[in-house]
Amino acid sequence: MSLPLLPTSLVGSYAQPEWLIDRAKLAGRFPPRVRAKELWRIPPEHLAEAQDDATIVAIRLQERAGLDIVTDGEIRRESYSNHFATALDGVDVDNPGTALDRTGHPNPVPRIVGPIGRPKPVQVDDLRFLRAHTDRTIKITVPGPFTMSQQAQNDHYPDLESAALAYAASVNAEVKDLFAAGADIVQLDEPYMQARPDAARAYGLAALNAALDGVTGTTAVHICFGYAAIVHERPEGYSFLPELAACPADQVSIETAQSGLDLGVLADLADKTIVLGVLDLSTPEVESVETVAARARRAFAHHAPERLVLAPDCGMKYLPRESAYGKLRALAGAARVLRAELS
Repeated sequence: MSLPLLPTSLVGSYAQPEWLIDRAKLAGRFPPRVRAKELWRIPPEHLAEAQDDATIVAIRLQERAGLDIVTDGEIRRESYSNHFATALDGVDVDNPGTALDRTGHPNPVPRIVGPIGRPKPVQVDDLRFLRAHTDRTIKITVPGPFTMSQQAQNDHYPDLESAALAYAASVNAEVKDLFAAGADIVQLDEPYMQARPDAARAYGLAALNAALDGVTGTTAVHICFGYAAIVHERPEGYSFLPELAACPADQVSIETAQSGLDLGVLADLADKTIVLGVLDLSTPEVESVETVAARARRAFAHHAPERLVLAPDCGMKYLPRESAYGKLRALAGAARVLRAELS
């Protein structure tokens, strides 16, 4: 990868178009853990083609906004995790179980009824499609094993630790296949490490390490406070973050814009590249270039600019499309301003 100083990237999702998915239905419920086919506006026989077209649009908008690292925008997904989690063996999605989400509400989830396994690659075709439609550095995201174990009802394994390690084996195989197919960066999404820090310390970090065992390629782990459209209150700091210094991921993705996070915590992650969230996704208001640049400058006293990537706080799935695009333009503009200052 040939990237400039302070490269810019999505964390994961981009805003899906209204013609593809019913955004009002999407916004009116918690992120689906089982399939939610009713969200799609396109008939099943035309859905894959429509998703391809919308993905190309998302790629082009990222390029036009000036991002250095491009994703597929997770356009084909109903949520960041269910696309992968419901493709595995050993889970019953037709007769779902129930688990509490991070806000304490019960949610239908995959029910683990047998050994978890990955019968075939889940996102390799998505990765190849992305690679074929951009010449920029590319990243793809996979839900982390700990988070998937928390978003399931375990009716098979003796405990959730065993389930998390089983998920880790499937994630490990997927990550290796994604790099073999041409990924530059693979990111594991582990928001439940923040939501359930005691379990994350007990076995979540071990599951994450197992998911990355033997992987060669640039890897990231994303940990956040939840979608701003759903989880409105932000704590003053992370309940689980320094522990990630011990994981093999090259990059750690955190949010700092909405929370105003004390960036002294970066001292605990001195050996990691930090994907720094500097776009506030709690509001559709598009920040000025200078506002975004000021958020990034806060990190310079704690982490070398050469080890920073600038990004939104989290996925942009719930933002209006015009707001999402405007925020990405502000992000790229801030990076240009900061590169000029630092040079």
